[in-house]
Formats: sequence, structure tokens, C-alpha cells
Amino acid sequence: MKTIQIQNFTTQAAGGPTNLTLTFNEKMKEYFQRNTSLKMANINPDLMFEGSITGYDVEAKATSSSDKGGLNRLTIRVQVKFTNAKDENKNFDQEFSFYQDFPQNQTVAAVEKELIPKIFDQIVLDIFNKTAGEW
Repeated sequence: MKTIQIQNFTTQAAGGPTNLTLTFNEKMKEYFQRNTSLKMANINPDLMFEGSITGYDVEAKATSSSDKGGLNRLTIRVQVKFTNAKDENKNFDQEFSFYQDFPQNQTVAAVEKELIPKIFDQIVLDIFNKTAGEW
């Protein structure tokens, strides 16, 4: 039986809610437990994930006729170090990111409860596909 360890990710990003890393950690654990037969282990795991949230950025993307951003974009970046104890050729240290756009007349604080789960869903899926998609 293969085992997995998802270490608690840290945050190096300015901004975002205080529970951002907790939310990401739980998404990772839930997704891998739901979609693989891997068992969580803290000692000598076959697969190990660690890293940090390195970006939480909001920027104007589309302009309106009044030269203000018609759309804002929330982008989250996560640096992931993956270690495969059974096949070190699969090890990597890579950044994953995804974004969601929202109307410029809304604040990020007003929409982040809706946007963060969507962004994390895609980032976790991308990580999963790169590391465990063949199972």
C-alpha cells in the first residue's frame, strides 16, 4: 500500500484571508484521499508534498470606457516540492497557479470566499494530474 504525506503548506504571500494555507492543505488532503488509494502517513511516505503559497495578487485586467478596470483578476500561486521515494525521476519543485476574474465594482474581500475554492480546485487538480494521474 502506498502512502502519502502532505506537509502543512506555509504562506509567503502578502494578502488573502488568514486561513488560506489551512484551506489549501485541506483541499489537497481531501482530493488525494477521495481519488486515490493512498493512505496518509507521517513517517517514510512514498509520496511527499511540501511548499508554500507564494502569491495572492489582484490586478485590473479589462478596461471599461471610464478607463477603470472592468474586470479584476485574483491569481494565487503555490510553490510545490514533490518527492517520490519510489521513483526520484518524478521529483519536482514547481509553481502552480490559477486565477478567477471578478467585476471591478466588487472588492476581493467580497468575492474571495467564492473564488478561492475554485482557484484551489484547479491548482490541486493540476498537481494531482502531474503526480498521481496515472493511478
